[in-house]
Amino acid sequence: MAGLGRFGKSLALELMRDGHTEVLGIDKDPERVQSAAGRLTHVVAADTTNDDAMRQLSVHECERAVVGIGSDLEASILTASVLVEMGIPTIWAKAISHSHARILSQIGVHHVVRPEHDMGVRVAHLVHGRMLDYIEFDDGFAMVKTSPPREAVGKRLGDSAIRSKYGVTVVAVKKPGQGFTYATADTVVDPGDTLIASGLIENTERFSDLT
Repeated sequence: MAGLGRFGKSLALELMRDGHTEVLGIDKDPERVQSAAGRLTHVVAADTTNDDAMRQLSVHECERAVVGIGSDLEASILTASVLVEMGIPTIWAKAISHSHARILSQIGVHHVVRPEHDMGVRVAHLVHGRMLDYIEFDDGFAMVKTSPPREAVGKRLGDSAIRSKYGVTVVAVKKPGQGFTYATADTVVDPGDTLIASGLIENTERFSDLT
């Protein structure tokens, strides 16, 4: 993990909570390093833009790397470049703008994320409609968590013809007080159920507005 600011530190700690046995955090700021000491497997104060320093830390042996540097664009791009040249199999990097994201992609970063932008898009959809949660993927595809439309309540999903009417597929259903289960054509939708539906963005928005 290169960069232990709010994003990088939160990600690194979450990886530890998820059971990853080896998480190396690197930052040039000694205070950030100190704040993560004892909470990650290894925490080091070093210049992530320096190839020799990174190799001394055996970063080139890692299977995955994350560049969490946001505010210092030069450091972000140079660090990502070092990781790409090392041949790290999977590299993730945070970007703070469209141009920043484009440059990271162009130099070979495998996965570029824009946390602030992505969260803004997500919240905008939640504010706009009646959906309970929203996740947008590539190519205009999305998944929504929503209440069932009145016309589907009391029916089998196979009989409600949701897919043909609205262009979305109900992939999971949650009964009150229970966990989510995979939806089938025989799943009966009851009042108070919560649905997970997938489809094109405009279709999922239209479907969630039916509730």
